[in-house]
Amino acid sequence: MKIRKATISDLPEMQKLYVETIQSVCKNDYNPQQIEAWTYGIKNKERWIEVIEKQFVLLAIIENQIAGFGTLKDGDYIDFFYIHKNFQRQGIADKILNELETEARKHHSKIITSDISITAKPFFEKKGFAVKAEQKNIRLGVELINFKMEKEL
Repeated sequence: MKIRKATISDLPEMQKLYVETIQSVCKNDYNPQQIEAWTYGIKNKERWIEVIEKQFVLLAIIENQIAGFGTLKDGDYIDFFYIHKNFQRQGIADKILNELETEARKHHSKIITSDISITAKPFFEKKGFAVKAEQKNIRLGVELINFKMEKEL
């Protein structure tokens, strides 16, 4: 596995991974309407371009394929964190998270935060993140539950 920074040319593969991961990995925690509302964000091209241009975006590459990615916004917020559906439970999330935490420390951040899905909550709890609040977000008229979590660095 190689870890490298993302470029704009990685965007189509990242977006595909994002949608497929939510559709397959999160289906036990979110219903079809919630998954559709969640993945609808793929249509916001400006947002995705801004992520690549303004955030610290790391890719895990296995056999020339993106196996996962994570982003750090403003040195202390994990904005995106997705592991390919075919590469779950192989240590990829650990590696990406460690790298994002290292980057946060370079920014002298004392706390790292994120809005975590029901599906990802157990992983982040194991990594020392604590739930600060349960959040109910409305997207396309559908309620999506996630958790505001943070970890002291």
